[in-house]
Amino acid sequence: MGMLINNSSFRSEMLELAPVTRPVIGSVKVPGSKSITNRALLIAALAEGESTLTGALFSDDTRYMAAALNQLGIRVSSDPAAESFVVSGQGGRIPAEEASLFLGNSGTSMRFLAAAVALGHGRFVLDGVPRMRERPIAPMIKALRDLGVDVVSTEVDGYPPLEVNANGISGSEVTMAGDKSSQYFTGLLIAAPYARDGMTIRVDGELVSTPYIDITADVMAAFGVEAEIDEEYTEFVVPGGQAYHGRIYDIEPDASNASYFFAAAAVTGGEVRIEGLGIDSLQGDLDFVYVLEAMGATVDVRDTQTIVRGPADGRLRGGEFDMTTISDTAQTLAAIAPFADGPVTIRGIAHNRLKETDRVRDVAIELRKLGQQVDEFEDGMTITPAPIVPAEIETYDDHRMAMSFGVTGLRAPGVRILDPGCTAKTFPDYWDRLIALTGTNRLI
Repeated sequence: MGMLINNSSFRSEMLELAPVTRPVIGSVKVPGSKSITNRALLIAALAEGESTLTGALFSDDTRYMAAALNQLGIRVSSDPAAESFVVSGQGGRIPAEEASLFLGNSGTSMRFLAAAVALGHGRFVLDGVPRMRERPIAPMIKALRDLGVDVVSTEVDGYPPLEVNANGISGSEVTMAGDKSSQYFTGLLIAAPYARDGMTIRVDGELVSTPYIDITADVMAAFGVEAEIDEEYTEFVVPGGQAYHGRIYDIEPDASNASYFFAAAAVTGGEVRIEGLGIDSLQGDLDFVYVLEAMGATVDVRDTQTIVRGPADGRLRGGEFDMTTISDTAQTLAAIAPFADGPVTIRGIAHNRLKETDRVRDVAIELRKLGQQVDEFEDGMTITPAPIVPAEIETYDDHRMAMSFGVTGLRAPGVRILDPGCTAKTFPDYWDRLIALTGTNRLI
């Protein structure tokens, strides 16, 4: 792939890619799934015995998780070159009796560890960057209290920092609203085997991002714990008396991050192949390829690879798309909407307003800078394509803002990405891989 650019060099800078002059054709290696890596790290930490995680993602989010586990007295050895972690599981114990965990802007780390540290015995503080302190965690606080856990917000009620005065999880039944984040449910599910009587978790209303619950259940099962998930995603039961067991576990590529390369094929009339993502993928975000198919791309999902071919003229069809279950790819869709032949409506992403940034409002702001007509509503937007005008794209310290609009710049000149290094959150060498695949040049 050639010499890699140190992504840290992109911090607080600007990046503009030259538009491609030919269809993007090739195969790209995408790092391991963030969602699976952070679930596997925590589950391996709670397992009995040692685990080796292969194909793992090394990024800001996974480093925060690994560092926090080490602070909790659970040894995690990292080998970035080999894309592997070795975790010395503690059989459901949290060895440390006190820890202050800094988790950056990693929502998975904050929400998963809030439940996990409750299994310990001692005082634990969980904090992050200023944006993390603006991301609500009230549903998790209430759920933990209902399960007998002493947890409080130390500054603004319902937001981090959190202080957990832990003495195990004594309760066994809890109900949470499903419209904010599936990560609250995942945090409880992962901790549930070590609650004193197992756990029954009920969903109030409709649950967003249900495929992530399937990922959680699959990783739990791989380490030896069964979670009973009903077909309507209204009740999750983890019987007591179960335990995770250490193992060698291979992590598949990140489907959310693959979406940018699939989109590059779609908008340039090219063909991109991703190895390691196929029919049996655990990740619902692979379904983004079917959004591209509805827009005119050709999609071939095989056993261990997925191929997307864009329409020969690079012209995509407009349409209306419910992204409730694949909301992390909504920005990818928004960033290629200017190349559609008619309006693109994105729905089902109200909960995206609570992520690294307001991913509805801020996407709309940046698209308007590019000359697009955008009608924003509570759970999404309608984008009416217009000729793209050059603009500087603010990324709001949100990795997905940067990666998505990077694809826009493959077709339109003058799309300048501010703070492109924010991709380090989940994909540290994203720009290197995009440049290598597309054959484009870095202009700034």
